[in-house]
Parts: sequence; structure tokens; C-alpha cells
Amino acid sequence: MRWAVTFGAIVGALLITQSALAQNLSGSLRPEVRPRGDEVSRAASIPILVVPGPSVSRPKLRPSAVSEKAPPQVAPSAKDAGFQDWRVGLRARAQAQGIRGDVFDGAFRGVHYDPDVIKRDRNQSEFSKTIWEYLDSAASNTRVENGRAALRKHRRVLEAIEARYGVDKEVVVAVWGLESNYGTFRGQSDVIQSLATLAYDGRRGEFFEQQLIAALRILQSGDTSPREMTGSWAGAMGHTQFIPTSYLDYAVDFTGDGRRDIWSDDPTDALASTAAYLAKFGWEKGQPWGVEVKLPRNFDYALAIRTVTRTPARWARMGVVGMDGKAVSNHGQASILLPAGSQGVALMIFDNFGVIERYNAADAYVIGVGHLSDRIAGGSEFKASWPRSDRALTFAERQEMQQRLSAAGFDTQGVDGRIGPKTLEAVRGFQRAQGMTPDGYASLELLQRLR
Repeated sequence: MRWAVTFGAIVGALLITQSALAQNLSGSLRPEVRPRGDEVSRAASIPILVVPGPSVSRPKLRPSAVSEKAPPQVAPSAKDAGFQDWRVGLRARAQAQGIRGDVFDGAFRGVHYDPDVIKRDRNQSEFSKTIWEYLDSAASNTRVENGRAALRKHRRVLEAIEARYGVDKEVVVAVWGLESNYGTFRGQSDVIQSLATLAYDGRRGEFFEQQLIAALRILQSGDTSPREMTGSWAGAMGHTQFIPTSYLDYAVDFTGDGRRDIWSDDPTDALASTAAYLAKFGWEKGQPWGVEVKLPRNFDYALAIRTVTRTPARWARMGVVGMDGKAVSNHGQASILLPAGSQGVALMIFDNFGVIERYNAADAYVIGVGHLSDRIAGGSEFKASWPRSDRALTFAERQEMQQRLSAAGFDTQGVDGRIGPKTLEAVRGFQRAQGMTPDGYASLELLQRLR
């Protein structure tokens, strides 16, 4: 969440990690990306909201009343021995932050270093897919139909959530659909074990230790128990995949049963928590996230950047119109986004695009949520075509592109294999110098020219 709820950083408009896309409709379509800076340095928590809602007959869970099963045991290793030593220091740091010793000990009963978590973390950026391949799954006919069925099934709850938070119910359902395929793939990893492994590993240790302490706070509050706290290998939890700090800040008890329960089969609290999160970051009900548009032949592609905003009427005077040939309705200031360059779909995006982006900072994820929500509401598929003959660059090729751009005098300000704003700016500069359309599209053709 992003992305404040998930581990987000700008992946770029073109690329989505293979780890997410390798899964079919039974899996989450969240791009596994890097932590955003604002997630690490979060401001003070938002007060917890308890909103009367549909009653659910469910006793309040207390950790002491739950029969706990430890995570599956594995043969100890030298790495695990070091992990156990590290845990001693962690216990002291957790207690200094208000975590009771019995809560810590219960949470870590049977927990060990998990090398599979590290393997998955290391392999995130190696392979990639194009945005159209991502959308083929994210907004497939099956996912759309399942979303409409989920909306029908939970309409009463979703309408109550929409009335309370002012977030369109189709958008909440779309987030649910991409994060856990409407609750069917919530993740089965032991969150304490996964976060502890990532914190001990050290590469992003400070961030993951922060998440781990937050997870212990959740356990101490009694909202769930250690072994019921399951989620993704990276620590995202429940129907809509909150990470622990975001849970503490934004999760709500919509059912009124005394717990903010995002893990159980009942999705009510998770859906309300997602709406509360989006509302907190400024969701405007009725405003589209984005609208597909047509660009004029003489369009100045230097204007297709997020920092350039115009009203739809002003864009229309420049020849940028909806697919019906008319000016887009006035929903406020908007930017033009070209997720696949001049040869793909063109979008006019509004402030709500940036709100979804707080959930996950990958452009493709935002487009996936937005387009899926539109389809669930009865909208059509994108009308323009994608450059399907293109393939995504590999991680090594993206690094090579950055190196060659910088060597050619178009500084990308780093070689990290991610197509972020600085790299896109460098791509545009090179395209202008080569007489190409300066649309910022980091394609294989461009890399070949650089070679």
C-alpha cells in the first residue's frame, strides 16, 4: 500500500515483477516492490475508528484463550543459530518499546529463520512483465465477473462502507480482487516468522524490524493471535493485505465486535479498513481515477508527465479528448499518462490516481485497480491497442540502459534497474536527440539504439 500499505517504491509505468504475475487467478496480483520512504518515517497513528455496522456473532479473541501451534520446524542451521542470538537483543528492544515479555515469547514460540523468505525477497526484480500482460490478468473477464459476484454478495456491507467513508464500493472491491482474489488467497506465511527473518537479514532490517514491532503491538491488543496472524511472505496481511504499521494506523472495527479482524473469512473489517485508508489520503467520491483519451497527431509528448496538470477543458482545447471525441467531464486538474508510450493506451489521470498510489506505488497496480473497478461497474475494456509485439526488458537490460544513457550524457542518477522519473527523463532526452517520439517509453528498440 502502496504505497503505504504494501512495500512500495516506484517500479515505473512499464514493469511488474514476475513474482506477482507468475500466479494465476488464485493468487494476489500485488507487485512486490520496495518500501517507500514515507512508510519508514510514518507520522503519528490515526485514531482508531469504531463504526457501528452489521453484527457478526463472533467472540472477542484473546491470545491467552487460543490454542497456539508453532510454525513448522526445520533442521537448525548456522544462520538459524545466529537468528536465535539476534532474537535475544530484539526482545530487549521490543520491551523498551512497550511490548510485554509474554507477548513476545508467545509470538516467537517455534519461530525460526526462513531461507525461503530471503530467496523470494532477492528474486523480486529479476524478471518483469509488460503492463498489458499484467492487465490481461488483473482485469480479465473472470476477475471482473468474480468482482461483480462479490459486489452482489456483500452489497449491503459495501454500501454501508461507501456511505461512511465516501469511497466508491467498486474501487474497494477492485483492491480486494487484486490483493487476494476476493479473499481466496490471503497468504499462509507466518507473519512473525517472515518479518523476523527479513529484519534479521539486515538488507532492509530497520524497516522490517519496525513492521515486526508493529505486529507485536497488534498481538498485544488482542486483535488476533500469533499463529492466526498469517499473510504474504513479506508480511502483508488479510483480505486487502495491510502491513502491520498501516494496520495500526488505519484498520477499523466496522462490525463493532471489539476487534479489527482482517484475517477471518468475513471480509467486513478488511474492506472497511481499505476504504478508511483511501478516505484518509483524500479519495473524492465520484471522481474517476483516470479516463482513456485520444491524443492529437501533433501532441507535445513533453506534456505527458505527472507534474504537468490541466483541466479537462484545457486539454480538450489542445486536442486531448475522450474516446467519444468529446471533452472529458470536469473532475479537476489532470495529467496525461502513457504507460506504454505513444503506441499504447493514453490516460487522463486525476487526483484519485494518486490516492490509489498510496496503496501501492506501481503505476500498473493503480491502473489495474482503476480499470478493474470500472469494469466491475459495467465499463468497457480499453479501446486503444497495446504494443504487444514488444517484450519487457530484463533487470540486467534495464541496468544496461541506465548505464548507456548516463554514458551518452543523459544522466539517470543511478543504476538500479528501475525505470523511475530520472530514468524516464533521460530516456526522453535521448529520444529527442535521436529524432524519436519523446514519450519516455523504455523499450528494447531504445536499448538497441543505445548499443
